[in-house]
Amino acid sequence: MPGSRVQQIGEEITATFEQKNAARERALSDSRAGIRHCANAIRAVHRGEFALAEQLLTQAGAVIGTTREQLISRYPDLYWAGYVQDAQKEYAEARLTYAAIHGDELPDHIAVGVEPAPYLNGLGEMSGELRRYILDIVRHGGNLARCEELLALMEDVYSLLVTVDFPDAITNGLRRNTDLARGVLERTRGDLTLITRQQELEAALRQQRHE
Repeated sequence: MPGSRVQQIGEEITATFEQKNAARERALSDSRAGIRHCANAIRAVHRGEFALAEQLLTQAGAVIGTTREQLISRYPDLYWAGYVQDAQKEYAEARLTYAAIHGDELPDHIAVGVEPAPYLNGLGEMSGELRRYILDIVRHGGNLARCEELLALMEDVYSLLVTVDFPDAITNGLRRNTDLARGVLERTRGDLTLITRQQELEAALRQQRHE
């Protein structure tokens, strides 16, 4: 009967929606878990707990990779909905921050396992973590030469980001992160210049006292 056919169609569509909604809920949960792992990994990096940071990054990479595998072919609209890219951005930021502070070569977006736009946004947000690390070095009377190395890396990052001139729909709002990276770079450069001059003045005064 016609009514039975309509009911059958409805049940099939409902089952499809239930499967898709379940995939969405898993992706949301995994994305939140990945972001938590990334935040904890960055905190571990700042404390110098690199083994713990590696463990947390491995966990984050696993859930983010699983989400990609589950969504990109079957539910591409969910994959590109936004929250998956947010998790990828946080993961890229954490991986890049780890590499920069640990002294490793920065991995590209393929090595990290994320899309290009989240990678570049994570690269931009890394500048804030490098500023924090530089200020920690200064606060503890550390090596200013290391600070200059990280500042040079921040300058390289900004020089790259400012050349990426595409619509926000393609870059996931990279222009805003580029502006933020510029502000962080300028403040950090100013702070290091002031500290360096202060140290030079103190050294000159000490020399005068010994003459």
